[in-house]
Amino acid sequence: MCRLFGLHAGLRPVRATFWLLDAPDSLSDQSRREPDGAGIGTFDAAGRAHVAKQPLAAWEDHAFAREARVLKSTTFLAHVRYASTGAHTLLNTHPFEQDGRLFAHNGAFGDLDRLEQRLAGLGVADLVHGQTDSERLFALMTAETRRAGGDVGEGIIRAVTWIARELPVLSLNLIVTTATDLWALRYPATHELYVLERDPAGVPGPAAPLEARSHRIHARSEELATSPHVLIATVPMDHNPDWRPMAAGELVHVGPDLAAISSFPFPAAPAHPLTLTDLDPAAAASQRQ
Repeated sequence: MCRLFGLHAGLRPVRATFWLLDAPDSLSDQSRREPDGAGIGTFDAAGRAHVAKQPLAAWEDHAFAREARVLKSTTFLAHVRYASTGAHTLLNTHPFEQDGRLFAHNGAFGDLDRLEQRLAGLGVADLVHGQTDSERLFALMTAETRRAGGDVGEGIIRAVTWIARELPVLSLNLIVTTATDLWALRYPATHELYVLERDPAGVPGPAAPLEARSHRIHARSEELATSPHVLIATVPMDHNPDWRPMAAGELVHVGPDLAAISSFPFPAAPAHPLTLTDLDPAAAASQRQ
């Protein structure tokens, strides 16, 4: 299953070090299926998006993802891909950038031909450069955001509502970031997604740096030892008891003030739900834990 990680540090850019793959330290780890791509997105002081990513087919050198990357930003978006749609190419590797926003997705849905017709009708077919369902979902969000006068939250709601009504859906878990805002969605209940609002100042004892680590993604920041921040992740990344699972259908918006506001604007379930047994074997394997 793809790994998602989002971090919002507030108004002040901070330095954080990322490893998108930890070097395997046991035969058990080495036996796990290798990922199909890894990437991380940030924003510079002028608010411009930057993406570093690489397809990681099993025969390729994983030095890109295992080396430490020291980055500075107000928001960070990391993704490790297990492909359900599309080849192991740079064009198919997350995060994607459109209209200065960054996007990553964990899940799968079907009938891409119908979605492509929708994108063509909205005049945004040119936003899609690869083969993935994820990039097409992002293009629909971008189209709906433009139609909503730049309201990203409304664009997400309109795009996901249309897909939930019209297309067969397994999971649409996603994160969208700008330099000032982060949106995270868990929909429907197929895959989990977790949120942590971390305020080191409220924890007794010496200040501890951010140390978020799970299989595949590792993030560390000394600068976040004393300032609040919000994390989104596919799985809890430390032993902090304040990690909470997002509810099915929950859309979380985190603004510059780090207030995490939840809404539930979607149908309780997609009109045409998919299960793993509906997918071809390769796609089904990519969606398992």
